[in-house]
Amino acid sequence: MSLALKQRLLTSMLMSLLLSGLMTAWVTWLNLGFTAHFVGLWLHAYVCAWPAAFVIVVLLGPWVQRLSLRLLQSHAGTPMPLARVQTGKPQ
Repeated sequence: MSLALKQRLLTSMLMSLLLSGLMTAWVTWLNLGFTAHFVGLWLHAYVCAWPAAFVIVVLLGPWVQRLSLRLLQSHAGTPMPLARVQTGKPQ
């Protein structure tokens, strides 16, 4: 496994863990408040949400990165080396 693939998977894992944890805690609190069962309900939501978040980040992450680069490119008005960023290899 290449270093670039390992880095992409690790980034996806960390981003999805962080985002799903914070979002499920926030939505659980909004819906229920801090009840006696908050932690258990939040953990259940977190365990259910994290695998979906991981798959979404792995599958859509490269597309979002390309989109953000194109938006920056159009904003700056100068071409950016998209192929180099997409593959992680020098041209």
